[in-house]
Amino acid sequence: MRRLIAWMLLCAAATAAHAAAPGVVIYRCTDAFGAVTLQNRAVCPKGTRQQKQVIDSPVPTRAYRPVQAPVAIAPTTVPEPSASTPDEAPLPVIADKDRLPPPVLYQCNTFDHDSYLSESATPEPRCVRLQTTDLQGSSDDSTGVACQMVTDQCERVADGAACDSWKRRLRETQAAVQFARPEDTDADKLEFQRVQKIVRESTCGRSGAP
Repeated sequence: MRRLIAWMLLCAAATAAHAAAPGVVIYRCTDAFGAVTLQNRAVCPKGTRQQKQVIDSPVPTRAYRPVQAPVAIAPTTVPEPSASTPDEAPLPVIADKDRLPPPVLYQCNTFDHDSYLSESATPEPRCVRLQTTDLQGSSDDSTGVACQMVTDQCERVADGAACDSWKRRLRETQAAVQFARPEDTDADKLEFQRVQKIVRESTCGRSGAP
């Protein structure tokens, strides 16, 4: 028990030595039974053996760092988009008297009574699939696919209806962009921009035009 008490007192002495300020006196007192006590700034009582020790090691101190007040950050404002940006030139202003008629358009009719607008009077022939049957007259695709080459018939749109037809063409290209497949998006956007430029800069885009 005495050894345990002595060990605890020695540990306390080491802790006190580290915590003591420079020049602090530590007294080690041992009584008649061998019990050791440590005390600071007071001599040992009578009847005990005293050992005196001066602690000269400096006490480690923590560097004082003042707490800085939080810095207020001003909110970032995003400028409103302007009519034109540095990377995009402003749209040209064309006087009505300087506008030219739009290019010629053609109304093309298909063999199955459908129609579409084209800028070419002679569209490329296309292959229309034919229904194939077996010897018994039933539909049969196992023998292959047959098609017939057809050419759509086109007529020029009258000058008085040219702008209406070009505006219809513009709506068609805009719809193509909205419902385009991912691989066709870029090409459809370019076609829409091209048709939009024709409508905007031709007589179809003059002020008061329907």
